[in-house]
Amino acid sequence: MPATLEVESTLTDRYQTTVPETVRRALRLGKRDKIHYTIRPSGEVVLTRAESSEGGDPVLGQFLGFLARDIAQHPERLQVIDANFVLRLQLLTGGIEVDLDLPLSADDE
Repeated sequence: MPATLEVESTLTDRYQTTVPETVRRALRLGKRDKIHYTIRPSGEVVLTRAESSEGGDPVLGQFLGFLARDIAQHPERLQVIDANFVLRLQLLTGGIEVDLDLPLSADDE
């Protein structure tokens, strides 16, 4: 009988976790892959690799299609982003620090 491997991971304050390397290898998971959870009546949870959908995100696809049509129909609306605009964006966002381990506020839950 094959050996059973057991691994564990820890939940952050945001209920996130890192999938252990042994699990990623066993499921052949890569970045941005999806995980499918099956919850059995006994409380046992089975993780499998989710099958990727062929169609992708329909909302994103519609939005990108809208942008492509708008650019094709109205190329005169396109504007060059100048260096001053980029500098302004950097000044507005340069001092912002993000801690992904901080708990979410009640509004974000």
